[in-house]
Amino acid sequence: MQTAEQLTRRINSATDLLDIVRTMKGLAAVSINRYERAVNSIDEYYRTVLLGLQAVLQAGPTGMRRRQERRTEARRLGIVVFGSDQGMCGGFNDRIGHFAIGRIPRLHDNRSPPRLLCVGARVAAFLEAAGFPVEEVYAVPGSLDGIVPQSQNILAAIDGWREQDQVNTVKLFHNSKAKGVSAQQQEIHLLPLADEWYGDIVARPWASRSLPVYTLGRNRLFSSLLRQYLFVSLYRAFAQSMATENAGRLSAMQAAEENIDERLEDLFAEYRRQRQSSITSELLDIVSGFEAMSVEK
Repeated sequence: MQTAEQLTRRINSATDLLDIVRTMKGLAAVSINRYERAVNSIDEYYRTVLLGLQAVLQAGPTGMRRRQERRTEARRLGIVVFGSDQGMCGGFNDRIGHFAIGRIPRLHDNRSPPRLLCVGARVAAFLEAAGFPVEEVYAVPGSLDGIVPQSQNILAAIDGWREQDQVNTVKLFHNSKAKGVSAQQQEIHLLPLADEWYGDIVARPWASRSLPVYTLGRNRLFSSLLRQYLFVSLYRAFAQSMATENAGRLSAMQAAEENIDERLEDLFAEYRRQRQSSITSELLDIVSGFEAMSVEK
């Protein structure tokens, strides 16, 4: 049986741990809101980029698109998997890792292994343990400001794949928040852009009576807008993944908080029993001493 001093130390330790859990819970809630607002903002920018592409493509195919159409046959697959560097976020990394393991064999032609890039050391370790070699691991940004440079770095890596290793099919795997479930796994087709994608853009009615005017060369403008489209897709995947990671962490911290509260209740109850037993024992000693003194008299 534990002494009152031992119980006091355990109560103090559990209380300190509860304070840490509540702090992490608050930080996760704030981060979720911040990343969700970033997703909404990038969606507005995405619509602006699509309007620019619509203005360029409505005048007919560009030279760059014609070159891309001649290279539509997939030669090698490149995949970017978004995970986390930190723990305590539930099954966030396991879910996206299992999703990637299930999808990769169905996507590549077995003639050449896919190029695999991971965001987050934990999901990279998960895939490596499953027999999928990861070429490069990028750190998860610590804030919104870090998403932009990391997206640019990944975009540069994809450019290297396409120029040096004949990779022209690129997929993004990431978690996203979904109602009723902790996370939903997403597969985003980044490259090559399908004919249906171009057709949908051209077929959209223009939103106003003002016709678009541009002075930059069509090929150069199309290239720039297409680059922005790819960047927006990466940025959105980053923000959605990080929002989902913090949602998983919030859920884990809520469960931890409940467990610690229950444990504290048990410890306090045991402490009260110990304290009451100690008081009762002291009272019995006093009564016994008083009775012994009375008998002697």
